[in-house]
Amino acid sequence: MWTKLRQIWKTKDLRKSILFVLAMLIVFRIAAHVPIPGIGIQSLREFFGQNQILGLLNIFTGGGLENFSIVMLGVGPYITASIIFQLLTMIIPKLEEMSKEPGGQQKINSYTRWLTLPLAGLQGYGFITILQRQSGNLLGDLTPFQWGSALITIMAGTIFLMWIGELISEKKIGNGISLIIFAGIVSGLPSALQRTLAVFDPSQAMNILIFVAIAIVTIVAVVIMTEGQRNIPVNYARRIRGNRMYGGTNTHLPLRVNMAGVIPIIFAISIVLFPPMIAQFFVGASSAWISGAAKFIINIFQNQVFYGVFYFLLVFAFTYFYTYIVFHPSQIAENLQKQGGFIPGIRPGRHTADYLQSTVNKILLAGALFLGLIAVLPIIIQPLTGMSTLVIGGTSLLIVVAVVIEIVKQINSQLTMRDYDSL
Repeated sequence: MWTKLRQIWKTKDLRKSILFVLAMLIVFRIAAHVPIPGIGIQSLREFFGQNQILGLLNIFTGGGLENFSIVMLGVGPYITASIIFQLLTMIIPKLEEMSKEPGGQQKINSYTRWLTLPLAGLQGYGFITILQRQSGNLLGDLTPFQWGSALITIMAGTIFLMWIGELISEKKIGNGISLIIFAGIVSGLPSALQRTLAVFDPSQAMNILIFVAIAIVTIVAVVIMTEGQRNIPVNYARRIRGNRMYGGTNTHLPLRVNMAGVIPIIFAISIVLFPPMIAQFFVGASSAWISGAAKFIINIFQNQVFYGVFYFLLVFAFTYFYTYIVFHPSQIAENLQKQGGFIPGIRPGRHTADYLQSTVNKILLAGALFLGLIAVLPIIIQPLTGMSTLVIGGTSLLIVVAVVIEIVKQINSQLTMRDYDSL
């Protein structure tokens, strides 16, 4: 490992790229602690600590929400815009054709950036309204000028982070957006450890050991599931052209256990957050039954059992939904047939597509159950350990491990490329 680190440090271009990425992440962390002018934040941290859903979003923003910082939304609006256009590209034939044309993907990326701006304004307005409607009015009464300046600042902060993310991606050390989320998650660990040590009781030593053991097992499971894949053997028939023979090779088609990544969890968070967010607007309605229904929705989503079961089912369902969108067995079977490839024992064409779909369904069951358990892991762990200050965030671990694996792969590929150049 030390030999690899010395090799990285001695490679001038790679060293500069890593230092640039670290500098950009430091800029992000500084911005996450710069509050929006004119708004007090004394009671926000306690509120986010008590709210399970908003607390999860606060982790992804690196504490930006509870600090009510200029980057309080993190890269959430950009991720939402990317998901929207990813789905639209698969649904709308015109966008799908555009994505396959030269320069078409750049146009879609440009549309994604433009969509990020109104989404940031909409989400910023929603969060401010929710915080104002909480008991005690956490933000106080805002003047029209404060409203306007807060929304403009929030939108500018989101665009600023999007720009930083793209600058990081250009260095090919990892995906910039993922690295920003990674930095936000990791930055919360010191404060969580500090809170745990502040209330540490020797009688809780066993609970801490249980927590550490579960954390290690979870990390190992995340690595296994992230890298796990089923290799489908593929043979290519031999072809004779003139006096030469082509093909005749044996290879495999990798089918990942977790094809969807963390996208199903992001979808599920959006759905789980939507009903209580809308209900907040109707708590003070003049109609008694509307106000009662709004309070009922808020209370039922604060129930840990209902929240956990509902969250698990959403993640499970969205795993299948998103995989069916991104995985097209008919196209794969068609491409294999055109290239002279076939799966041993399976007839080309429709039979190959059916076999691939059946295999994916079996693999996907394990992947969907894993993602669902990862999503609700904090709810399961907290009663077992009795620790509220330090809780394993399964989603956070999944993102952290995936980002670290991607960084290691990209750095290794750059080192390998430089080795070939030197030869």
